Amino acid sequence: MDADSNTSSYKPLGRWISIAILVATLVLGMAVLYHANHYPRTEDAEVFANFIGIAPQVEGPLVRLNVKDNQFVEKGKLLYEIDDRPYQYALENALSEQAALEGRIADEQRKIEALVSAVSVAQANIHSMEAEVANAEQGVARARAEWNYANNNLHRLEPLLAKQFVTVDQVDKARSSDTAQAEALRQAESQLQLAKAELSSALAQHEQARHAVTTLEPLINQRGAKAAAVKNARYNLDNCRVYAPFDARVTNLTISEGAYAHVGQQMFTLIDARTWWAIGNFREGQLGRIAPGMRADVYVLSKPTVRFSGVVDSIGFGVTPDPDVLGHLESALPDVQRTLNWVHLASRYPVRVRVENPTPDLFRIGESAVITIRGK
Repeated sequence: MDADSNTSSYKPLGRWISIAILVATLVLGMAVLYHANHYPRTEDAEVFANFIGIAPQVEGPLVRLNVKDNQFVEKGKLLYEIDDRPYQYALENALSEQAALEGRIADEQRKIEALVSAVSVAQANIHSMEAEVANAEQGVARARAEWNYANNNLHRLEPLLAKQFVTVDQVDKARSSDTAQAEALRQAESQLQLAKAELSSALAQHEQARHAVTTLEPLINQRGAKAAAVKNARYNLDNCRVYAPFDARVTNLTISEGAYAHVGQQMFTLIDARTWWAIGNFREGQLGRIAPGMRADVYVLSKPTVRFSGVVDSIGFGVTPDPDVLGHLESALPDVQRTLNWVHLASRYPVRVRVENPTPDLFRIGESAVITIRGK
Protein backbone atom coordinates (compact mmCIF):
# COMPACT_ATOMS: atom_id res chain seq x y z
CA MET A 1 0.00 0.00 0.00
CA ASP A 2 2.85 2.44 0.81
CA ALA A 3 4.55 1.85 -2.55
CA ASP A 4 1.31 2.42 -4.42
CA SER A 5 0.63 5.64 -2.50
CA ASN A 6 4.13 6.94 -3.21
CA THR A 7 3.79 6.16 -6.90
CA SER A 8 0.45 7.85 -7.08
CA SER A 9 1.90 10.96 -5.32
CA TYR A 10 4.77 11.25 -7.86
CA LYS A 11 2.52 11.18 -10.89
CA PRO A 12 1.20 14.78 -10.52
CA LEU A 13 4.75 16.03 -9.90
CA GLY A 14 6.05 14.35 -13.05
CA ARG A 15 3.13 15.73 -14.98
CA TRP A 16 3.88 19.27 -13.82
CA ILE A 17 7.58 18.86 -14.62
CA SER A 18 6.72 17.70 -18.15
CA ILE A 19 4.38 20.63 -18.61
CA ALA A 20 7.07 23.00 -17.35
CA ILE A 21 9.60 21.53 -19.78
CA LEU A 22 7.17 21.88 -22.67
CA VAL A 23 6.37 25.47 -21.73
CA ALA A 24 10.05 26.31 -21.34
CA THR A 25 10.78 24.71 -24.69
CA LEU A 26 7.96 26.66 -26.32
CA VAL A 27 9.09 29.94 -24.75
CA LEU A 28 12.70 29.29 -25.72
CA GLY A 29 11.64 28.42 -29.24
CA MET A 30 9.56 31.59 -29.50
CA ALA A 31 12.50 33.63 -28.15
CA VAL A 32 14.88 32.05 -30.63
CA LEU A 33 12.40 32.64 -33.46
CA TYR A 34 11.92 36.27 -32.41
CA HIS A 35 15.68 36.80 -32.14
CA ALA A 36 16.29 35.17 -35.50
CA ASN A 37 13.64 37.34 -37.15
CA HIS A 38 14.57 40.64 -35.52
CA TYR A 39 18.34 40.15 -35.35
CA PRO A 40 19.29 38.36 -38.59
CA ARG A 41 22.47 36.33 -38.42
CA THR A 42 24.55 34.52 -41.02
CA GLU A 43 27.67 32.44 -41.01
CA ASP A 44 27.88 32.66 -44.79
CA ALA A 45 30.13 35.76 -44.71
CA GLU A 46 33.65 36.72 -45.69
CA VAL A 47 36.02 39.55 -44.96
CA PHE A 48 36.66 41.93 -47.86
CA ALA A 49 38.72 45.06 -48.60
CA ASN A 50 39.50 47.11 -51.67
CA PHE A 51 42.70 46.23 -53.48
CA ILE A 52 44.59 47.46 -56.51
CA GLY A 53 47.17 45.88 -58.76
CA ILE A 54 50.47 47.73 -58.96
CA ALA A 55 51.88 47.78 -62.49
CA PRO A 56 54.57 50.16 -63.80
CA GLN A 57 53.65 52.96 -66.19
CA VAL A 58 57.19 53.07 -67.58
CA GLU A 59 59.48 50.19 -68.38
CA GLY A 60 63.06 49.50 -67.48
CA PRO A 61 65.30 47.58 -65.07
CA LEU A 62 64.01 47.43 -61.51
CA VAL A 63 66.90 48.94 -59.54
CA ARG A 64 65.17 49.00 -56.17
CA LEU A 65 62.34 46.98 -54.62
CA ASN A 66 61.55 48.47 -51.25
CA VAL A 67 58.82 46.06 -50.06
CA LYS A 68 58.39 42.39 -49.23
CA ASP A 69 55.47 40.09 -49.70
CA ASN A 70 52.73 40.50 -47.03
CA GLN A 71 54.44 43.61 -45.64
CA PHE A 72 52.42 46.48 -44.23
CA VAL A 73 53.35 49.84 -45.80
CA GLU A 74 52.28 53.32 -44.84
CA LYS A 75 51.02 55.94 -47.24
CA GLY A 76 53.87 57.71 -49.07
CA LYS A 77 56.41 54.91 -48.61
CA LEU A 78 58.60 54.16 -51.64
CA LEU A 79 57.48 50.87 -53.20
CA TYR A 80 59.92 50.43 -56.07
CA GLU A 81 62.24 52.35 -58.37
CA ILE A 82 62.97 51.84 -62.07
CA ASP A 83 66.20 53.00 -63.73
CA ASP A 84 65.42 56.64 -64.54
CA ARG A 85 68.42 57.54 -66.69
CA PRO A 86 66.68 57.19 -70.09
CA TYR A 87 63.77 59.28 -68.84
CA GLN A 88 66.12 61.89 -67.39
CA TYR A 89 67.81 62.16 -70.79
CA ALA A 90 64.42 62.42 -72.49
CA LEU A 91 63.43 65.27 -70.15
CA GLU A 92 66.70 67.11 -70.80
CA ASN A 93 66.18 66.71 -74.55
CA ALA A 94 62.60 68.02 -74.31
CA LEU A 95 63.77 71.00 -72.25
CA SER A 96 66.54 71.69 -74.78
CA GLU A 97 64.09 71.64 -77.68
CA GLN A 98 61.77 73.95 -75.77
CA ALA A 99 64.63 76.36 -75.08
CA ALA A 100 65.71 76.23 -78.75
CA LEU A 101 62.19 77.14 -79.82
CA GLU A 102 62.13 80.08 -77.43
CA GLY A 103 65.51 81.20 -78.86
CA ARG A 104 64.13 81.06 -82.40
CA ILE A 105 61.11 83.07 -81.31
CA ALA A 106 63.38 85.70 -79.72
CA ASP A 107 65.50 85.91 -82.89
CA GLU A 108 62.42 86.27 -85.07
CA GLN A 109 61.10 88.96 -82.77
CA ARG A 110 64.32 90.95 -83.20
CA LYS A 111 64.16 90.50 -86.98
CA ILE A 112 60.56 91.58 -87.06
CA GLU A 113 61.36 94.64 -84.96
CA ALA A 114 64.13 95.56 -87.42
CA LEU A 115 61.78 95.07 -90.37
CA VAL A 116 59.10 97.14 -88.71
CA SER A 117 61.68 99.85 -88.14
CA ALA A 118 62.60 99.66 -91.83
CA VAL A 119 58.94 100.03 -92.73
CA SER A 120 58.73 103.12 -90.52
CA VAL A 121 61.84 104.59 -92.16
CA ALA A 122 60.42 103.86 -95.60
CA GLN A 123 57.15 105.50 -94.59
CA ALA A 124 59.04 108.58 -93.44
CA ASN A 125 60.98 108.64 -96.74
CA ILE A 126 57.71 108.48 -98.63
CA HIS A 127 56.40 111.53 -96.79
CA SER A 128 59.69 113.36 -97.50
CA MET A 129 59.62 112.40 -101.17
CA GLU A 130 55.99 113.46 -101.47
CA ALA A 131 56.96 116.87 -100.05
CA GLU A 132 59.87 117.14 -102.53
CA VAL A 133 57.56 116.25 -105.42
CA ALA A 134 55.10 118.89 -104.28
CA ASN A 135 57.90 121.48 -104.07
CA ALA A 136 59.20 120.44 -107.51
CA GLU A 137 55.72 120.78 -108.99
CA GLN A 138 55.45 124.28 -107.51
CA GLY A 139 58.90 125.13 -108.92
CA VAL A 140 57.84 123.91 -112.38
CA ALA A 141 54.69 125.99 -112.15
CA ARG A 142 56.71 129.12 -111.23
CA ALA A 143 59.31 128.46 -113.94
CA ARG A 144 56.60 127.91 -116.54
CA ALA A 145 54.86 131.15 -115.55
CA GLU A 146 58.13 133.11 -115.75
CA TRP A 147 59.01 131.51 -119.12
CA ASN A 148 55.54 132.29 -120.46
CA TYR A 149 56.00 135.93 -119.42
CA ALA A 150 59.48 136.14 -121.02
CA ASN A 151 58.32 134.40 -124.18
CA ASN A 152 55.27 136.61 -124.52
CA ASN A 153 57.41 139.72 -123.92
CA LEU A 154 59.87 138.61 -126.66
CA HIS A 155 57.09 138.07 -129.16
CA ARG A 156 55.62 141.46 -128.26
CA LEU A 157 58.93 143.33 -128.71
CA GLU A 158 60.16 141.68 -131.94
CA PRO A 159 57.46 143.28 -134.20
CA LEU A 160 58.16 146.68 -132.63
CA LEU A 161 61.87 146.52 -133.61
CA ALA A 162 61.07 146.83 -137.33
CA LYS A 163 59.12 150.00 -136.62
CA GLN A 164 61.95 151.17 -134.36
CA PHE A 165 59.62 151.54 -131.39
CA VAL A 166 62.14 149.54 -129.34
CA THR A 167 65.86 149.21 -129.49
CA VAL A 168 67.89 146.19 -130.49
CA ASP A 169 69.25 146.04 -126.99
CA GLN A 170 65.75 145.67 -125.51
CA VAL A 171 64.95 142.82 -127.91
CA ASP A 172 68.24 141.08 -127.08
CA LYS A 173 67.48 141.33 -123.37
CA ALA A 174 64.02 139.89 -123.94
CA ARG A 175 65.47 137.03 -126.02
CA SER A 176 68.09 136.30 -123.35
CA SER A 177 65.41 136.32 -120.66
CA ASP A 178 63.28 133.92 -122.72
CA THR A 179 66.22 131.57 -123.18
CA ALA A 180 67.11 131.72 -119.49
CA GLN A 181 63.52 131.09 -118.32
CA ALA A 182 63.16 128.18 -120.76
CA GLU A 183 66.30 126.61 -119.31
CA ALA A 184 65.01 127.22 -115.79
CA LEU A 185 61.75 125.49 -116.76
CA ARG A 186 63.63 122.46 -118.11
CA GLN A 187 65.68 122.25 -114.90
CA ALA A 188 62.52 122.51 -112.78
CA GLU A 189 60.89 119.74 -114.84
CA SER A 190 64.01 117.60 -114.43
CA GLN A 191 63.88 118.14 -110.65
CA LEU A 192 60.23 117.12 -110.71
CA GLN A 193 60.99 113.93 -112.64
CA LEU A 194 63.84 113.13 -110.23
CA ALA A 195 61.57 113.72 -107.21
CA LYS A 196 58.88 111.47 -108.71
CA ALA A 197 61.46 108.75 -109.39
CA GLU A 198 62.72 108.97 -105.80
CA LEU A 199 59.11 108.79 -104.56
CA SER A 200 58.49 105.67 -106.66
CA SER A 201 61.67 104.13 -105.26
CA ALA A 202 60.58 104.96 -101.69
CA LEU A 203 57.15 103.42 -102.32
CA ALA A 204 58.77 100.25 -103.69
CA GLN A 205 61.08 100.03 -100.66
CA HIS A 206 58.15 100.50 -98.29
CA GLU A 207 56.14 97.75 -100.00
CA GLN A 208 59.13 95.42 -99.96
CA ALA A 209 59.80 96.11 -96.27
CA ARG A 210 56.13 95.65 -95.42
CA HIS A 211 55.97 92.26 -97.16
CA ALA A 212 59.24 91.23 -95.51
CA VAL A 213 57.66 91.52 -92.05
CA THR A 214 56.90 87.93 -90.99
CA THR A 215 54.63 86.57 -88.24
CA LEU A 216 55.52 84.59 -85.12
CA GLU A 217 52.35 82.51 -85.28
CA PRO A 218 53.92 79.34 -86.78
CA LEU A 219 56.59 79.31 -84.07
CA ILE A 220 54.22 80.26 -81.26
CA ASN A 221 51.89 77.41 -82.28
CA GLN A 222 54.75 74.99 -81.54
CA ARG A 223 54.95 76.08 -77.91
CA GLY A 224 52.06 73.82 -76.90
CA ALA A 225 53.68 70.72 -78.41
CA LYS A 226 57.05 71.47 -76.81
CA ALA A 227 55.46 72.13 -73.42
CA ALA A 228 53.47 68.88 -73.71
CA ALA A 229 56.66 66.98 -74.57
CA VAL A 230 58.34 68.39 -71.45
CA LYS A 231 55.35 67.47 -69.28
CA ASN A 232 55.24 63.95 -70.71
CA ALA A 233 58.99 63.47 -70.14
CA ARG A 234 58.68 64.74 -66.58
CA TYR A 235 55.64 62.52 -66.00
CA ASN A 236 57.56 59.45 -67.17
CA LEU A 237 60.50 60.41 -64.99
CA ASP A 238 58.26 60.79 -61.95
CA ASN A 239 56.71 57.38 -62.62
CA CYS A 240 60.13 55.75 -62.21
CA ARG A 241 59.53 56.02 -58.45
CA VAL A 242 56.22 54.73 -57.16
CA TYR A 243 54.95 55.41 -53.65
CA ALA A 244 52.14 53.83 -51.64
CA PRO A 245 48.90 55.74 -52.30
CA PHE A 246 47.43 54.67 -48.92
CA ASP A 247 48.13 52.49 -45.92
CA ALA A 248 48.17 49.03 -47.41
CA ARG A 249 49.28 45.44 -47.19
CA VAL A 250 51.55 44.11 -49.95
CA THR A 251 50.62 40.72 -51.34
CA ASN A 252 51.21 38.51 -54.38
CA LEU A 253 54.70 39.92 -54.99
CA THR A 254 56.02 38.27 -58.16
CA ILE A 255 59.17 40.24 -59.06
CA SER A 256 62.58 41.00 -57.61
CA GLU A 257 65.30 43.59 -58.05
CA GLY A 258 67.18 43.35 -61.32
CA ALA A 259 64.15 42.18 -63.30
CA TYR A 260 62.93 44.17 -66.29
CA ALA A 261 59.61 45.82 -65.51
CA HIS A 262 57.13 46.09 -68.38
CA VAL A 263 54.38 48.66 -68.72
CA GLY A 264 51.05 47.32 -67.47
CA GLN A 265 52.49 44.03 -66.17
CA GLN A 266 51.34 43.67 -62.57
CA MET A 267 54.11 43.13 -60.02
CA PHE A 268 52.14 42.90 -56.78
CA THR A 269 48.84 43.84 -55.15
CA LEU A 270 48.08 46.45 -52.51
CA ILE A 271 45.22 45.72 -50.13
CA ASP A 272 43.69 48.92 -48.82
CA ALA A 273 44.06 48.56 -45.05
CA ARG A 274 42.07 51.69 -44.24
CA THR A 275 38.61 50.12 -44.54
CA TRP A 276 37.48 46.53 -44.05
CA TRP A 277 34.09 44.99 -44.71
CA ALA A 278 32.34 41.78 -43.85
CA ILE A 279 30.04 40.74 -46.67
CA GLY A 280 27.36 38.29 -45.59
CA ASN A 281 24.74 36.50 -47.67
CA PHE A 282 21.32 36.85 -46.03
CA ARG A 283 18.13 35.10 -47.10
CA GLU A 284 15.72 37.27 -48.99
CA GLY A 285 13.16 36.88 -46.22
CA GLN A 286 15.56 38.57 -43.79
CA LEU A 287 16.22 41.65 -45.88
CA GLY A 288 13.12 43.40 -44.52
CA ARG A 289 14.82 43.51 -41.11
CA ILE A 290 18.07 45.00 -42.49
CA ALA A 291 18.65 48.61 -43.53
CA PRO A 292 21.76 50.75 -44.13
CA GLY A 293 22.99 52.38 -40.94
CA MET A 294 22.04 49.50 -38.64
CA ARG A 295 24.55 48.30 -36.10
CA ALA A 296 26.07 44.85 -36.48
CA ASP A 297 28.44 42.48 -34.74
CA VAL A 298 31.21 40.81 -36.74
CA TYR A 299 33.25 37.77 -35.72
CA VAL A 300 36.15 36.33 -37.68
CA LEU A 301 36.89 32.64 -37.37
CA SER A 302 40.60 33.21 -36.83
CA LYS A 303 39.61 34.57 -33.40
CA PRO A 304 35.90 33.94 -32.81
CA THR A 305 35.92 35.23 -29.24
CA VAL A 306 36.57 38.84 -30.29
CA ARG A 307 33.55 40.91 -31.30
CA PHE A 308 34.00 43.74 -33.80
CA SER A 309 31.49 46.54 -34.22
CA GLY A 310 30.15 47.29 -37.65
CA VAL A 311 27.62 49.35 -39.59
CA VAL A 312 25.53 48.16 -42.52
CA ASP A 313 26.75 50.08 -45.58
CA SER A 314 24.55 48.64 -48.30
CA ILE A 315 22.36 45.76 -49.36
CA GLY A 316 22.79 44.00 -52.67
CA PHE A 317 20.11 44.45 -55.34
CA GLY A 318 21.07 41.69 -57.71
CA VAL A 319 22.38 38.14 -57.90
CA THR A 320 22.70 35.75 -60.79
CA PRO A 321 19.26 34.25 -61.53
CA ASP A 322 18.84 30.52 -60.94
CA PRO A 323 18.78 28.86 -64.39
CA ASP A 324 16.59 26.06 -63.03
CA VAL A 325 13.91 28.63 -62.22
CA LEU A 326 14.29 31.48 -64.70
CA GLY A 327 16.17 29.70 -67.45
CA HIS A 328 19.07 31.03 -69.46
CA LEU A 329 18.60 34.67 -70.44
CA GLU A 330 19.30 35.10 -74.13
CA SER A 331 18.79 37.85 -76.67
CA ALA A 332 15.43 36.44 -77.79
CA LEU A 333 13.34 34.81 -75.06
CA PRO A 334 14.14 33.22 -71.68
CA ASP A 335 14.98 29.53 -71.93
CA VAL A 336 12.71 28.20 -69.16
CA GLN A 337 13.43 24.61 -68.15
CA ARG A 338 10.34 22.39 -67.75
CA THR A 339 11.20 21.04 -64.34
CA LEU A 340 9.49 21.28 -61.00
CA ASN A 341 11.39 21.59 -57.74
CA TRP A 342 9.32 20.66 -54.72
CA VAL A 343 11.74 22.43 -52.38
CA HIS A 344 12.38 26.05 -53.34
CA LEU A 345 15.46 27.52 -51.68
CA ALA A 346 15.41 31.20 -50.77
CA SER A 347 17.78 33.45 -52.66
CA ARG A 348 20.58 35.10 -50.72
CA TYR A 349 21.69 38.68 -51.22
CA PRO A 350 25.02 40.17 -50.10
CA VAL A 351 24.94 42.70 -47.28
CA ARG A 352 28.04 44.84 -46.83
CA VAL A 353 28.96 45.64 -43.22
CA ARG A 354 31.77 48.12 -42.60
CA VAL A 355 33.93 47.14 -39.63
CA GLU A 356 34.64 50.09 -37.36
CA ASN A 357 37.49 48.70 -35.26
CA PRO A 358 39.40 46.20 -37.43
CA THR A 359 42.59 44.63 -36.18
CA PRO A 360 45.17 44.67 -39.02
CA ASP A 361 46.69 41.35 -37.97
CA LEU A 362 43.35 39.50 -37.97
CA PHE A 363 41.59 40.77 -41.06
CA ARG A 364 42.40 39.10 -44.37
CA ILE A 365 40.49 39.14 -47.63
CA GLY A 366 38.39 35.99 -48.00
CA GLU A 367 38.49 35.13 -44.31
CA SER A 368 35.33 33.47 -42.96
CA ALA A 369 33.16 35.63 -40.75
CA VAL A 370 29.87 35.68 -38.85
CA ILE A 371 27.53 38.67 -38.95
CA THR A 372 24.69 39.50 -36.59
CA ILE A 373 22.49 42.51 -37.30
CA ARG A 374 21.70 44.40 -34.11
CA GLY A 375 19.28 46.96 -35.56
CA LYS A 376 19.28 50.68 -35.08
